[in-house]
Amino acid sequence: MRIVHAVMLLAMLVAAWGSAARAADRLPNVVILYADDFGYGDLGCQNPDSKIPTPHLDRLAAAGTRFTDAHSSSGVCTPSRYALLHGRAHWRKFHGIVNAFDPPILDAERLTLAELFRGKGYATAAIGKWHLGWDWEAIRRPGAEPRVEKGNRVFGPGDFDWSRPIPGGPLDHGFDTYFGDDVPNFPPYAWFENDRLPFPPTVDLAITAETAEGNWECRAGPAVAGWDFHAVMPRLTERAVAWIGEQSAARPFFLYFPFTSPHAPIVPTAEFAGRSGAGGYGDFVVQTDAAVGAVLGALEAAGLADDTIMIFSSDNGPERYAYERIRRFGHRSMGPLRGLKRDLWEGGHRVPLVIRWPGRVPAGRVEPGLVAQMDLFASLAALVGAEVPAGSAEDSLDQRACLLGTGPSRRTTLIHNTAAGRYAIRDGDWVLIDGPSGGISQVPDWYVSERGDTPHGQPGELFDLRADLAQKHNRYADEPDRVADLRRRLREIVGDRLTAGGR
Repeated sequence: MRIVHAVMLLAMLVAAWGSAARAADRLPNVVILYADDFGYGDLGCQNPDSKIPTPHLDRLAAAGTRFTDAHSSSGVCTPSRYALLHGRAHWRKFHGIVNAFDPPILDAERLTLAELFRGKGYATAAIGKWHLGWDWEAIRRPGAEPRVEKGNRVFGPGDFDWSRPIPGGPLDHGFDTYFGDDVPNFPPYAWFENDRLPFPPTVDLAITAETAEGNWECRAGPAVAGWDFHAVMPRLTERAVAWIGEQSAARPFFLYFPFTSPHAPIVPTAEFAGRSGAGGYGDFVVQTDAAVGAVLGALEAAGLADDTIMIFSSDNGPERYAYERIRRFGHRSMGPLRGLKRDLWEGGHRVPLVIRWPGRVPAGRVEPGLVAQMDLFASLAALVGAEVPAGSAEDSLDQRACLLGTGPSRRTTLIHNTAAGRYAIRDGDWVLIDGPSGGISQVPDWYVSERGDTPHGQPGELFDLRADLAQKHNRYADEPDRVADLRRRLREIVGDRLTAGGR
């Protein structure tokens, strides 16, 4: 009997050891939650004066590491997504956004994160805002031509054969599945299922209701009859939760979930109305936070949370409505930073970044080192043992040590850019804006007066971010040698793009 018990105990120990070994060898799941126009100061734990509760994001940060000097590639949507998925600075190819019915912008010859993970056996899914273009010419009917309205091309619902697949989207760039609405304020206003529209647009968009804040900012074009903007984020969240529920520990997965919130149109559902002290936008941020909680809850319910690298960030800074939000509610979506979406100032591209991976990424840590979203490509590749081929992710640095808390950040130089011919260069704590102003979005007079900004009369701006995070004191005239060195380095890196479009 003792021998039987000993054999049984040995078998249990072997099984336990085997299970532990398999767990140690298992590749981690990766989930990227990418908010839209979510400001540095909209993350509650990052803004002590916030009027917007973000309990789920605060919980995520408490269980992981919050990076306070993290940057998107651009101050607008499409370029930052390109850089995130390719690990490549957008300005090497283009500057602006993909407009309605524009062609794809991703590069067939370069890996995306999805293709990288799929090469390691991952299941891959994109759910949410794509905004990287499709090959619309493949389904445009012969002879169909757009009209021009307010400078934009406008097609009608009958100009496309909606029964046909649309090439060039997520499925052609490494994703096994896609569900989303492409861009929340661009046509077609319809659901995309992989490379098709299961419910085709039959009408031109017509809006008569009010948004919770700001303008609709929706471009004219084809729409599904009765399209409900308020239903978009709830539906996307439901699909993300359902997709996670279909996964298992037997195969790792990569979920890219680019939110449509809190980008305009600002349309929180009734459940979230009045849940913040910052108006309709604040309520939409609360809804965004709830989506994060739903995804985390789905991972926990599936028993996969501890095996998942969960990343939250935003594509750029907050939209221009943020200024009026300060005056009306006392909430600063940019936090202590200067500038908003589009700007070269910090508020345009310094974004929230939280990474959680239980047992690997330190919990409750705040990391001040300089990192870029495009560094995620090389860092994640290294963490899962994937090889990055030559010609891909050339601007991505492996920052595993910084992410895991075992070493400092390695990036010392970073180029900031939103518009053609306008660049800034960051080196250590110093940032040089190669032009008379880092502002692109219009700043209201009352805010300029409140900050005490006055014309500086210099050909550029130089700030010491360690001493002056709010970028109030231009040091350009005080540091001529530093200015000359940074301008030289900027030209060495960017070259003739300083005066050309770069596309």
